[in-house]
Amino acid sequence: MEKFADLIVKRRKWIITIFLVAAIIGVVMQFFVKVNYNMVDYLPPDAQSTKALEIMQDEFTEAMPNTSVMIRDLSVMEAVEYKAKLAAIEGVEQVMWLDDMIDIKEPLEMADSQTVESFYKNGHALFSVTITKGMEKQTTAAIQDQIGEDNAVAGESPDLATVQTAAGAEVLNAMAILLPAIILILILSTTSWAEPILFLAAIGVSILINMGTNLFLGEISFMTNSVSPILQMACSLDYAIFVLHSFAAKRKVNSDVEEAMRQTIKESMSTVAASCMTTLFGFLALVFMNFQIGADLGINLAKGIILSFLSCIIFLPAVTLSMYKFIDKTQHRELMPSFRKVYRILSKIAIPVILLVAVVIFPAFRGQGNTEFVYGNENLDPSSRTGRDSAIIKEEFGQSTVMVLLVPRGDVVKEKELCDDLLQMKQVTGVMAYASAVGTAIPPEYLGKGVTSQFYGENYARIILYTDTNAEGAVAFQTVQEVQDQAALYYGDTTYSLGQSVNLYDMKTLVQQDNSRVNLIAVIAIFVVLLLTFRSLSLPIILILTIETGIWINLSIPYFTGITINFMGYLVISTVQLGATVDYAILLTSHYLRDRQTMPKREAISQAMGDTFRSILVSAAILSIAGFVLYTTTSNPSIADIGLLLGRGTIFSLIMVTCFLPAMLTMLDPLIRKTTLRANFYRKKKKEIDSTGGI
Repeated sequence: MEKFADLIVKRRKWIITIFLVAAIIGVVMQFFVKVNYNMVDYLPPDAQSTKALEIMQDEFTEAMPNTSVMIRDLSVMEAVEYKAKLAAIEGVEQVMWLDDMIDIKEPLEMADSQTVESFYKNGHALFSVTITKGMEKQTTAAIQDQIGEDNAVAGESPDLATVQTAAGAEVLNAMAILLPAIILILILSTTSWAEPILFLAAIGVSILINMGTNLFLGEISFMTNSVSPILQMACSLDYAIFVLHSFAAKRKVNSDVEEAMRQTIKESMSTVAASCMTTLFGFLALVFMNFQIGADLGINLAKGIILSFLSCIIFLPAVTLSMYKFIDKTQHRELMPSFRKVYRILSKIAIPVILLVAVVIFPAFRGQGNTEFVYGNENLDPSSRTGRDSAIIKEEFGQSTVMVLLVPRGDVVKEKELCDDLLQMKQVTGVMAYASAVGTAIPPEYLGKGVTSQFYGENYARIILYTDTNAEGAVAFQTVQEVQDQAALYYGDTTYSLGQSVNLYDMKTLVQQDNSRVNLIAVIAIFVVLLLTFRSLSLPIILILTIETGIWINLSIPYFTGITINFMGYLVISTVQLGATVDYAILLTSHYLRDRQTMPKREAISQAMGDTFRSILVSAAILSIAGFVLYTTTSNPSIADIGLLLGRGTIFSLIMVTCFLPAMLTMLDPLIRKTTLRANFYRKKKKEIDSTGGI
């Protein structure tokens, strides 16, 4: 360690140059990082809808409809002409309308009214359009230009286009708000005008390198691209603060600046590494999700935390040594209170807090386990063009969702019977298949491939269903299950289904499995870190209970208020809040154990609270503000929920660590002493009068 510290001190100019060059390269590289906006791509390979998509791509030239386009005031023939105009737009693979379902040369009154009104109602035409994957943004814009402001385009592809358009600008907006807020907090909590610049430089360099190295991952999700930089900054800024504060303390007892930095590096390495490990394991727990968006986000965040650690241990000391004279010249008085006597206030509410936690912990645990989730982007900003158009289409035609069934090819009669049964289902408004469109009398071999290719592949027949459900929800998911069950009656387990509702249904099934697994892995990993850190059997349980209670309260609020939240918000926060905020508990407990060796428990916790409260408050303020900034600057509901839960959850963790944990440490002091290796707690002599009993 001494050689490592000495290397940093002596080669600081080289280190600064290497990190700055790496950051510049990272900036350039991130322009070539591919961002994936489609959550469906992160379903695992063995998911039913993933297998269905592979079959569809192998056997059929056209994908399934993913966009609805409504044109007002058209005759039937004008609608047919407009269909051709839409089909000619670049990125449009296929356009389906009423003429694909019935013979429009015959009077519409003779056709099934439900089928007709699914495509043509009150003189308005509703087209089902398939937009090529990867061209959502430009093709949606082209369709909007074609149809004008008075008509409407909505669906899965326009939703993705909206997310793509907003994502980049919203990250910049979030940073534009977050950085000044962080700078203000750092100015208040430091004694030099230059220190906040150094903090942000150290973390900023690591963020740029992290974003650039995503190029080696092939691609990242839009969620990772939006959330990762902000979470990395908020979760790792503590490392930089600790290093500079340690350096300031070492300079007070060592006039040699370089020697003071060597001591700082040696001392900071283990402390910052311990803090880094808990956050790292919290993020890595996401990798164990079957839904692969977890691995995408978890790997990126874990990589970012490691880079922040390296930057704070290597780059920051090198920069600080080069700028320490400037730091000295920009000193100012402390602007934030010392909080030395904060425990005198908090100790008065210790017993009420314990009683309150005892009352709410079980309902909170049950509540967070019953929270209702949403899985898609249906809740996009209603003021956006896509949100407005979606409402217009629903008002005119009601809700419409497309689903595709893939069944073994060969028996047209069986196919026709299945189509008839599907049409009898309450939520199914239309069925399009060879057996229903052409009939069973004419063998497919008698017709040209241009006619049959949309219905038949080499091994599978394609049946397209239209339902009147939302893309997700109890009714939508029940309909998916009923369709799959009905198909299984005819074809057993050889059928596959896909579509937005099916994809979200598969996500729902995966999330239910992932939730308990990810949480358990995160808790076990952090328990092991705490066990090794404190060499205690009781302290890991106390600390994890402290943070988990805050998490349960945070995640139970949507249940008790009747609000649904995005499933990613739930999964991410249950691990991120644990990994990021358990550091507060570790910091306070470490100081308590140290002080407890030389003083009674009440004096020890008072001293520990006085030493750590400001650091905990600053760290929690930064993390909480980062969450609320995400919440207020994004139009994407999944990212907004992550931000809200992070901002609110950090506040709950702060309350639990500063109010509940001190009470637990003093109340369970005898148990901690017996279950902690070499605790060496201070004990009063027999002649001394113990006047410090109680909590």
